[in-house]
Amino acid sequence: MTTGGFPSTTSLPVKDIGRLLLRCDDRPGLVASISSFLSEAGANIISLDQHSTAQTGGTFMQRTIFHMPGLSAARDEMERAFSDRVAGKFGMDFQLTEAAKPKRVAILASREDHCLLDLLWRNRRGELDMSVVMVISNHPDLADQVRPFGVPFLHVPAHKDIRAEAETRKLELLRGNVDLVVLARYMQVLTPRFLGEIGCPLINIHHSFLPAFVGEAPYRKAKERGVKLVGATAHYVTEELDEGPIIEQDVVRVDHRHGVDDLRRLGADVERVVLSRAVLWHCEDRVVRHGNQTIVF
Repeated sequence: MTTGGFPSTTSLPVKDIGRLLLRCDDRPGLVASISSFLSEAGANIISLDQHSTAQTGGTFMQRTIFHMPGLSAARDEMERAFSDRVAGKFGMDFQLTEAAKPKRVAILASREDHCLLDLLWRNRRGELDMSVVMVISNHPDLADQVRPFGVPFLHVPAHKDIRAEAETRKLELLRGNVDLVVLARYMQVLTPRFLGEIGCPLINIHHSFLPAFVGEAPYRKAKERGVKLVGATAHYVTEELDEGPIIEQDVVRVDHRHGVDDLRRLGADVERVVLSRAVLWHCEDRVVRHGNQTIVF
């Protein structure tokens, strides 16, 4: 099974399957040390993908999928041993996860429903292996649409005049309870304080045009300029608005026959696909951040 050109493991058995994702300065002996550790631990490597940013002196990144009987019971000790024997030696940043434990995900939305409902639908169909623990919205409009999915819908009003209080409430709900927050067309700016305290990554989606159109009515402006491409960008959230590391992008061609409503509909379609790919790849531990870039295995 493939998703967006990348192989998906969601259709494969996940019991006793581990994922090791790491990054460090490139040097000789890395692959041998990692493979030897896994072999000595009783793990069998199923797949291994790696990349170095330069032939010499670059940054090395690797994603390893392995099978190890009794992984769930042994994972914590295995993580400590890897940290002591391998990661410490090479100065690695790493994460060791179990495929059988889906990431806990919260979705933030406002009034637009297309990205939110697409994520919930794909999750229910088994296309997105994650546990959606809550939907938080600054408007109550989507509560009835979320209810059939059996996911708690929490209305937390938010606007610039009560931003601090709203973020405090969201932090109370999210901090320590989720592994990922997805902004499914959540139309509120998140402050550096919130990003610094949330304790997990955030993924955002927004439309993309060539040239760019910011502010209100971007699709009307795009039509007036006669754009030929409408697209979307999914990225990790940083303090710089819409400037975080890009995970996925896509475009659809348009022409003079498309009206503003057509552009808006096509834009929503590509936003759904791009966001679902980005969330899938993150939940499958395929994404390594490198500065303000990502490497997607």
